[in-house]
Amino acid sequence: MTVRSVFILKPDKTIALMMTYPATCGRNFDEILRCVDSLQLTSGESVATPVNWKKGDDVIVNFPLTDADADDKFGKVSSS
Repeated sequence: MTVRSVFILKPDKTIALMMTYPATCGRNFDEILRCVDSLQLTSGESVATPVNWKKGDDVIVNFPLTDADADDKFGKVSSS
């Protein structure tokens, strides 16, 4: 059966993300753009984006940053 795939490449031409959909399922362009926004943000910062994240929403500080390191890097951290 035919599938539809989306590939997002990094500037060094390596694959950053692959999405594969069955032929019976249309692609969600909003989700593709959300992933591009997330990849661009997280490539330069020690953060991760949570489920349903949208540009401008809170992010998760990646380990191994301590709370003090996160405060120094990003300002006061929300614990929610």
